[in-house]
Amino acid sequence: MPDVLIKNTRVLSEGRLVPSEILIENGKITGISKEFRISGYDEIIDAQNAVAIPAAIDGHVHFREPGLTHKENWYTGSCSAAAGGVTTVLEHPNTIPPVADKTGFSLKLKRARKKSVIDFGINGGVTDNSDKLSELWRLGVSVFGEIFMAESTGGLNISKKTLGDALSQIGRLDALACIHAEDDALRLLNEDLLKNDTSPDLHSRIRPNECEEIAVSDCLRINREAAVPAKLHFCHISTPEAVHRITAARQTSSSPAGAAGAAHAAGAAHAASAAHAASATAATHAAGAAASAAAATGGHITCEVTPHHLFLSTKDYSRLGTLGKMNPPLRSPEDATFMISALNSGAVNAVASDHAPHMMHEKEAPMRLAPSGVPGVETLMPLMLAAVRKNLFTLERVIQVTSQNPARIFGLERHGKGYMQNGYDADLLFFDPKNVVPIKSKNLHTACDWTPYEGMDGIFPTMTLSRGEVVWDGAQIIAKKGRGKFLPGPGLKFDEDGRAVTEYDEDDDDEE
Repeated sequence: MPDVLIKNTRVLSEGRLVPSEILIENGKITGISKEFRISGYDEIIDAQNAVAIPAAIDGHVHFREPGLTHKENWYTGSCSAAAGGVTTVLEHPNTIPPVADKTGFSLKLKRARKKSVIDFGINGGVTDNSDKLSELWRLGVSVFGEIFMAESTGGLNISKKTLGDALSQIGRLDALACIHAEDDALRLLNEDLLKNDTSPDLHSRIRPNECEEIAVSDCLRINREAAVPAKLHFCHISTPEAVHRITAARQTSSSPAGAAGAAHAAGAAHAASAAHAASATAATHAAGAAASAAAATGGHITCEVTPHHLFLSTKDYSRLGTLGKMNPPLRSPEDATFMISALNSGAVNAVASDHAPHMMHEKEAPMRLAPSGVPGVETLMPLMLAAVRKNLFTLERVIQVTSQNPARIFGLERHGKGYMQNGYDADLLFFDPKNVVPIKSKNLHTACDWTPYEGMDGIFPTMTLSRGEVVWDGAQIIAKKGRGKFLPGPGLKFDEDGRAVTEYDEDDDDEE
């Protein structure tokens, strides 16, 4: 007998929203149909004509625990995610201590298991710890990174030699390396050249487009020269130059599908950039779907973009000041327009928030001293759904880049994530496409209590389900703390008794 019958909803089918019902059993989708004539079920949920899509997978969050819990913690961060329609996150390693060895990993896993209301993976850190990467992989890290090629929060930036050693080791493990691509030499040079500059866009000029392009090019070269090249995923790509480097690298991939898809995607992105298209055509959307599927599974080089590099620009410094400081920095309006086109064309494969909260008083420092990073996990989907309303993206493309492609890229399909299909987890986001509201920080759930998107349009979920359980009912979080499930990477090993080696003593409580 099904556990849950969801009535009075609409689902996307062949480009149309179709009235439907959804059956859920043991947390899995077991049927989607116009109507089910069954006599028994445990619960009925009336979706009140809301649209149902797969909940988002945010492959790039910093929930700040352990070590920085005044900014965020696993409970506040995961509640913020659930209220925004995100039911799976990958948490990055630059906490205190970082996830650079078994101690750092086990501590973070313990905290997450006790507090998270949604499912999660934990990424492994890369420092001067090449001898620890195999151990981290066996412990169950999802991927490695973000690997910092330049200074950023946490101080985990590494040299090019260390990067090469790490990529070779990650390649031997058949794991994925997530790269934060900024060139530190150029950053340091610009820091010196602009030492007396106090202009609002200073941070963007210290880390210009070339800073990202050089780092992407260097990483691609270093990986080619590695003993065993790793699969690469570039985090928060923000410039046309970097996108062109990545698509060119895909064209030389040994995968015919990846090369063909990348070539088409690169051409479409170039054409869209030349036209400075504000919205995508139907042809571009169709090409993007095919190219993205190829790029996400072929060539082993993928990349993501953040909402702040799609919907904000250097023009917003006058409004945001240091609240608009992040790495990589805000780009020109023309670059933001290009990134929208590149996401539509398939040159960019996914959207991730890079949720990196700091408290307001920390951000209210001079530009050079203010920490980099903005909150965003709760506003990712509301911004993307509002962009559908503005015809910047199709709903189909949003589903691809926020759930399907992240599931493929990060290996989460094996955990039943990413698709609204029979047999997959009932991770669902329900929304009213007409309910466009201004984003207000007072309504968000992050501990940092501000947003760079204040006043911008958003379409928020009316309900969020995680594995068939309502975790957000449109008004409040109703999920139990600690219900979130750890989603280990494929390297996880078990002992002779079948216990995962990451098990810890539940009575050993060292909360901050």
